[in-house]
Order: sequence, then structure tokens, then C-alpha cells
Amino acid sequence: MNETATLGGGCFWCLEAVYLGAEGVNAVESGYAGGHARHPSYEQVCDGDTGHAEVVKVDFDPAKISYREILDIFFAIHDPTQVNRQGNDVGTQYRSVIFTHSDGQRETALQAIREIGEQRIYDGKIVTEVLALGDNYWAAEAYHQNYFAQHPNQGYCSFVVAPKVAKFRQKFAHRIKAG
Repeated sequence: MNETATLGGGCFWCLEAVYLGAEGVNAVESGYAGGHARHPSYEQVCDGDTGHAEVVKVDFDPAKISYREILDIFFAIHDPTQVNRQGNDVGTQYRSVIFTHSDGQRETALQAIREIGEQRIYDGKIVTEVLALGDNYWAAEAYHQNYFAQHPNQGYCSFVVAPKVAKFRQKFAHRIKAG
């Protein structure tokens, strides 16, 4: 039986491109979560008034990749010490957040954050939020889905998304989908 992880760590194009290449991941959808508006548009989310984060909903097979491994990838490809930003992307929509689907996911996420903090992998304090998702998820517009694959030479994709994909492939070579 498949599980779902919902994660926000900057621009959803970056996370989507990475997880689409991970073994055990069946599907990835870019969307918005954690805000107060129903069915927000990209423009509304970018204005910062809705409270949503750009997220990816990752459908995965826990027999092939664990939720903890999904989180290990998440923490390796974004900076969880930056408040409401990732690099030059600034705003609450770019915050580091894990939206959980169960108590077990919540415990695993909190444990991962504790361990990363104890290992001092990052210079700063981990600011990643851990929140229950509930029914607060909205799929992003169709043009945001599979964005990197459709626009690999677009400037943002070349300079921001591609390095994150390369980092994933280097650090998690054993997790790259075959073919």
C-alpha cells in the first residue's frame, strides 16, 4: 500500500524534479498547503497573503523507500535553517515545512529534525515546521506539473533546479530510478 508525503522546501519545481527521479516514488504533484484560502492560485500564493507554502505531494511505495528516506532526501536538497526563504526565493511560500498525514509521520519527522540538529550538519538551527496536513492541500496549476522536465533550459531551472537534482543524484545514487 502506498503512502503520501507532503513537503515544502522552497520552490516546488526543485522538490518535484528530485523526487520524480527517486526509486520507490510513484508520482509527484506540485501544490499549495498550509494556508487559509481555498483553491489558491499561484499568483495569490506568491503575493504571500494566503499563508500557503509551495509543496510537493509525493506518492511512494514504503516497501521500496521509507518515509525516513524521503525525509533524508528532503533535508539534503534544501536548507532547513532559512526562515521563509530558500536562497533568492523569499516569502512564506518558500518556508521549510513537513505536512504530516499520520501520527507516525509526525514522530518520524520530529525525530529526523532532532537527529539532524544533534549532528550539526547545518550551522544554524533547524526551523522546519511539522504540521498536520488535514484537508489543506490544493494542486498547483497544470503548467507547474513536471516543470523541470518540460523547461530544462529555462534560466531558473538551469541555475536553481538542476544543481539540486545533481546534488540528489550524487548523494543518493543508490536511490535513482532505473531507466
